[in-house]
Amino acid sequence: MSDNFIKNPGNLSLLLAQSDIADLDILVDYITKSGTGRISLSDDVCARLVKCKERRVYSEFDRGLIGHEICAFGGNTLTNVYRDVRNSIPLGNLLDKVLPEVGTTITYDEVVKDVAAHLKVAFDKKDDLLLVEDSILRKFLRDSFEKMSPEERATVLKELNVSDLSMLKPAAGAAFIAAGRMGGFATYTLSLIVANAVSKALLGRGLPLAVNATLSRTIGLLLGPIGWVVTGVWTLADMASPAYRVTLPCVIQIAYMRQKAIVEAHTKACTSCGARNERASRFCAECGQAFQGA
Repeated sequence: MSDNFIKNPGNLSLLLAQSDIADLDILVDYITKSGTGRISLSDDVCARLVKCKERRVYSEFDRGLIGHEICAFGGNTLTNVYRDVRNSIPLGNLLDKVLPEVGTTITYDEVVKDVAAHLKVAFDKKDDLLLVEDSILRKFLRDSFEKMSPEERATVLKELNVSDLSMLKPAAGAAFIAAGRMGGFATYTLSLIVANAVSKALLGRGLPLAVNATLSRTIGLLLGPIGWVVTGVWTLADMASPAYRVTLPCVIQIAYMRQKAIVEAHTKACTSCGARNERASRFCAECGQAFQGA
């Protein structure tokens, strides 16, 4: 795990530079429409990323290219029309006064906040990137909470370390999720559940996961309720702009990848059941297996 990433977990380039190939594959499928290409995606870029996926090798350049393309899709709205016009005009032109210079793409922070605004997620423009990502994830879970059975709600709250039975009521549980009173493993678990449901709904396959049996059952149980929310959001994305078909799932996948990297940097996995534990743990909190050298 890169020390630079631990010091700056919001940096997209540092995250992509160390991300697992299987997680990058998901992003490539979102960007390239599972290899079939998109109108606003260069054929050369599409072919290059598909080849990376086939060979299961991503160079430093290719990892950076993934981030660049996501940001390019994020700017692929009326804003990009303006950018294209402005960037075609030489500096020093009389139009400089009415058409200020802009970059060719928007930043990843802008992409995330644009997706949050599209989903009607409340946030402040000064909010940290990780906070906005967390708010997006919680919106998916909150919106799906009312569609869950009492058993499903109990399972979710257990995974989020909530023991208050009053939270089983849809309104109370949704309020808790909206308040964001969770962190650490709970935030990672939430990102994993939502990203897996999105991948399953849009690509027809879930994430390649190595998790403990209990969490696997939770993921399976919640595919339906969260999948319904994903379908609704996807319909809205289609109606709004083709760019959201890329940026929305990519933002969710990257939020998961970021939480995964943060958890892996600060915890260790049990070789017996796969559960994550604090680094100082001598025994697995899930199965009781002793850690070697503890």
